[in-house]
Amino acid sequence: MLRRLADDLWVTERPQRFFGLPVGARMTVIRLSGGRLLLHSPLPLDTPLRADLDALGRVAYAVAPNRLHHLYAGDVARAYADARLWVAPGLPEKRPDLVHAGVLGDEAPIEWRGELEQAFFRGRPYENEVAFFHPATRTLILCDLAFNFGPRNAWPTRVLMSLLRSYGKLGPSRLDPLLIRDRAAASASLERILAWDFDRVIVAHGDVQESGGYALMRDGYAWLRA
Repeated sequence: MLRRLADDLWVTERPQRFFGLPVGARMTVIRLSGGRLLLHSPLPLDTPLRADLDALGRVAYAVAPNRLHHLYAGDVARAYADARLWVAPGLPEKRPDLVHAGVLGDEAPIEWRGELEQAFFRGRPYENEVAFFHPATRTLILCDLAFNFGPRNAWPTRVLMSLLRSYGKLGPSRLDPLLIRDRAAASASLERILAWDFDRVIVAHGDVQESGGYALMRDGYAWLRA
């Protein structure tokens, strides 16, 4: 079931495990001009979800925004024959079955230019994530560049994320510095994201940060800006 966050912005969640740990997963739906829908980090399309999407508009784009969040992107392309698939850099080599996919970068393609902004977070090749910004709702949309686990999560997740300093506050985990392979490139990518005027932050794992997200992201990544 879709949950409305703002005009033309919805999310849906489902249970998901990562190496046995319950972390959940979230898909974001953005309605663009002309009723076109963009599905960010797609989840399985069961019958109720398809009905909700079809009631909102026309599924036009499926976005696999990093090298980990791609499992169901092909399902969207098969379910909606006219939908265009866009993927993170490096994903075509990992998923050659995702044919005719466009590769995301720093510049928004013409299909959503002026409605969404994006930035390729360089220097983290394990993920190669492309962050998105929806100016109309001041929303930053991420997958694994930040987490926001809290009391609603299962106790094993709460314990581990507390140890990783990813519990009770939006931000990266203490493992994130280990993922950086090019600090200068990562720092420049972060500055591009922090140039956006966002307040809300949607993450794939944990709670949506409805407000105050800019300061939390800035402070959480202070180690990369030093």
